[in-house]
Amino acid sequence: MSDLIEEDEVEKLLRKIPEWDHEGKKITRVLEFDEFMDGIDFVDGVAEIAEEAGHHPDIDIRWCTVTLNLTTHEQGGLTEADFELAKRIDNLVD
Repeated sequence: MSDLIEEDEVEKLLRKIPEWDHEGKKITRVLEFDEFMDGIDFVDGVAEIAEEAGHHPDIDIRWCTVTLNLTTHEQGGLTEADFELAKRIDNLVD
């Protein structure tokens, strides 16, 4: 299991994933889709990546808005696994 990332390192890692926000012990990204099913299709893709990584985001779906929160619950904060998954999720969007 990965170690928690120190606050100064979190800020450096966030520069590599500029669409994500740091909120306490998690990183968050909010995505807007034109249609409800576009968001659902995106979440399906996230689910596949998360299963492969063995690391799962908290996902909130509100009509055409999908909010993803990443944290390593077992460690009580952010680890390298969160940032790696964020990068992989960003590749789905690009």
